[in-house]
Amino acid sequence: MTKILVIDAQGGGIGKQIINEISTRNLDVDILAVGTNSTATAAMLKAGAQHAATGENSVKVGCRTADFIMGPIGITIADSMYGEITPDMATAVGQSSGQRIFIPVNHCSNYVVGVSNLNLKLLIKEAVDYLVTQMS
Repeated sequence: MTKILVIDAQGGGIGKQIINEISTRNLDVDILAVGTNSTATAAMLKAGAQHAATGENSVKVGCRTADFIMGPIGITIADSMYGEITPDMATAVGQSSGQRIFIPVNHCSNYVVGVSNLNLKLLIKEAVDYLVTQMS
């Protein structure tokens, strides 16, 4: 079974949308949702993740075994998301052997050129479409 790690911070809204989109595809996957805080974790668990955990160590452990890591691009930037992404979290994501699929969003003093006019829902659909092609 394919292991997908979804990481999010703050309110978990992007992670929740990713998990909702994956759930509509009826894929044979095991989703671990890791929030940097309990609010983000709860939102992703409610969206349908099979497993959930919270905090830095959970990100580090989840990155060790994930086939795919999904979340906003800020999960790769130390101190992003208003400081919720620690340097160790960003390193764990970057060093994981899992394939990383990021949602490009412009938040918290990070600007990704070319995404300013894109719809978040469409970006998440495209990310999950890519996930499906990579699982085949």
